[in-house]
Amino acid sequence: MTPEKILYTAEMTSTAGRQGTSSRPDGSFPLALTIPKELGGPGGEGTNPEELFAAGYSACFIGALKLVGRQKKVSLPDDLKVTAKVGMGPVPTGYGLTVELIIHLPGVESALAQEIVEGAHQRCPYSNATRGNIDVTLTLV
Repeated sequence: MTPEKILYTAEMTSTAGRQGTSSRPDGSFPLALTIPKELGGPGGEGTNPEELFAAGYSACFIGALKLVGRQKKVSLPDDLKVTAKVGMGPVPTGYGLTVELIIHLPGVESALAQEIVEGAHQRCPYSNATRGNIDVTLTLV
């Protein structure tokens, strides 16, 4: 699905792959990248593409939850949170990803919370980008 109009473009430049760095083109917001021990790397300080994807997806999904809440005229709690777990493993052509979004909407009635989560999953840009490509599990707790 291609947007009718691009409202914002994020840009990061990476060097040296999973054991390198990423930063904005002007050099600000530098990130050290490290290969996790589970993937044969040293682990330690730094982040990795899967953690960055998890951070982006979880933050974006909160925005979608708030949008759906506003549309339904439901006040969502300030302490709502989404945890994204991004898994990586082998597939016949290389490696693939899975995602679990764990959604906490304290104080919101269960059926209404489920409606909001499903609506957010239809609207979130990350959900739209992954649909049909990555298995995404939504877990409402």
